[in-house]
Amino acid sequence: MRLRTTAISIGILALFGCGPERQTDANAAQPANAAQDEAVPPVPPPGTGPDARTPLAEPKGPIDPKSAEAAGQVVQHYGALIEQKRWSDAEKLWGDSTAATEFTSSLRRHSDVHLEIGELGDMEGAAGSIYITVPVVFYGAGFRRPADVILRRVNDVPGSTEEQRRWHIERIEWKNRA
Repeated sequence: MRLRTTAISIGILALFGCGPERQTDANAAQPANAAQDEAVPPVPPPGTGPDARTPLAEPKGPIDPKSAEAAGQVVQHYGALIEQKRWSDAEKLWGDSTAATEFTSSLRRHSDVHLEIGELGDMEGAAGSIYITVPVVFYGAGFRRPADVILRRVNDVPGSTEEQRRWHIERIEWKNRA
């Protein structure tokens, strides 16, 4: 009987030990409905910090077609099209069809092509146009090559066409191999 009473006593003590902790003098002054823990800022998802190696999250609202983000979307779209080997659709994102065809011909010789997109550069204005440079890396089976994608859009000047006022690829410049 004594063993049974001891086991019950230990069980009751264990249950009480799992209950809420006693308040200390430091938090005894808090009202009963105050939050026990301070609000902890949410941890950002992986790849969205300042040293991220993956793209930032998609924007939550509409993007201004004149913004740097809109230029970045052109580069993303270009990358998706070349990964799908939709060469002629990818070439339509260029301002100069001849330059586009020449560039894609250098990519077509690879069995697969992918595109890593870096951080958007700053927009720069010149002679009625705005430019932005986006660093990228083209890669696939057996190759990896960095480049800069230079995009351009014409400012809203009299005589400019809607097509000219959209972001388009002006040129892609290969960088020296790392």
